Amino acid sequence: MSTVLVVEDSLAQQEMIKDLLQASGLEITIANDGIEALQLVQENPFDLVLLDIVMPNMNGYEVCRRIKSDPKTQSLLVVMCSAKGEEFDRYWGLKQGADAYIAKPFQPTELVGTVKQLLQG
Repeated sequence: MSTVLVVEDSLAQQEMIKDLLQASGLEITIANDGIEALQLVQENPFDLVLLDIVMPNMNGYEVCRRIKSDPKTQSLLVVMCSAKGEEFDRYWGLKQGADAYIAKPFQPTELVGTVKQLLQG
């Protein structure tokens, strides 16, 4: 079973994303901010990180940069999922090393489809 770290500071979003991904057969761990996410990534072998951008303590761009620049975690798949839906935000997210970028609000099928497609990669 694939494991996904969901990094999201909104409890409502956490629950919705967790329910969607668990229903599609994935094992989910939640982190509330970027610092917690980086700590969990160092301690656990996740298959994919679903990463919000606007969070307290450390934004998603920085988290993605750190994951992708660490030889231990650089092959970890990262999907950015953010309300920052402008073309520049998408460009900047992919430039930080993200494997995909989903703008909120998203369709459940888009989220699950993107995650599943990357995991099957």
